[in-house]
Amino acid sequence: MTKADIVNEVARKTGVEKVTVIRTVEAFMESVKGSLAKKDNVYLRGFGSFIVKERAKKTARNISKNTSIVIPAHNVAAFKPAKSLAKAVR
Repeated sequence: MTKADIVNEVARKTGVEKVTVIRTVEAFMESVKGSLAKKDNVYLRGFGSFIVKERAKKTARNISKNTSIVIPAHNVAAFKPAKSLAKAVR
């Protein structure tokens, strides 16, 4: 499902104009992105959590050049589904 599909589905189910739904979805995504950029987790009860995970520094291999490289410690965004969502997907 794409963002356009989500917009169409929400507009159809709520009767709200697509333009308004697009702005709402965009604002939601910007809010989540902004929170994660500040290293704040986002919790949506019954759906899941968008969390920031810290990855440790590690040594990896560049196979094409056959050399070792060091990947510095960094943060990554992750999604952890709620139990009810995980159960529904199963």
